[in-house]
Amino acid sequence: MSCSVGRTRHISGFANVSNLPTRPAPMLARTVTSLVALSGGRVVLGMGAGGRWDRISDMGVPRLSPGDAVDAFEEAVILVRKLSGGGPPVTHRGRHYRVNEIAPAPVAAPPVWTGSVGPKSLAATGRVADGWIPGHAADWLSERYRTSRPVIDTAAAAVDRDPREIRTVFNLPGRITDRPLPARRDRDGRWIGGSAGQWADELTEAGLEHGAAGFTLFSPGGGMQDLASLAGWGQEIAPAVREAIAKENGARR
Repeated sequence: MSCSVGRTRHISGFANVSNLPTRPAPMLARTVTSLVALSGGRVVLGMGAGGRWDRISDMGVPRLSPGDAVDAFEEAVILVRKLSGGGPPVTHRGRHYRVNEIAPAPVAAPPVWTGSVGPKSLAATGRVADGWIPGHAADWLSERYRTSRPVIDTAAAAVDRDPREIRTVFNLPGRITDRPLPARRDRDGRWIGGSAGQWADELTEAGLEHGAAGFTLFSPGGGMQDLASLAGWGQEIAPAVREAIAKENGARR
């Protein structure tokens, strides 16, 4: 990532996603703040409580219960921020992490995004995270989004945060086609794609009517998108969405 962001001026790097049990918070803080410094702040940190615990424990990491893993995740977000932004040395005596007289990095921590799914992790996202990506590529019309986002908002409000501070970014699989498709969604309501114009219309509506703050494109079959789709996304769809949202927001003022 450091090579990529160092060679660009506008594109941000996204660590998607850092597995905390194998990347302890104090070391993670050092790594990501170095990337922030190298990139001029163009880094987003994806953090996860840990999955596939059989493989994690094979690496010598003590196994945590799901509840403890979420508690460790929330404490880690707090500690990463403590260890950034300058100031006096940090001593932290938490349940899962302990550091003694560690000088924080001079640069601020990057925004932290999560892919929380369960109620406990969703609530942790509301209390401490900056962004949320709904799991299983659930978009703004899905039941998962409709039932999960209120958990985040309630938890945020409970600690006097404005829920709007936690941005929602959607993972979107789908085809970018040369011609418009007769149906942009399947029978279950999941997005399947369409022409550049159909994508732009859909994403503009998501931004204006459903609070979408960003989108990540990935291949319907998994893995990397083909170069033609990436070109369509970057040269046609993204600029059209930005322009349409800016125009509409300007008209609403």
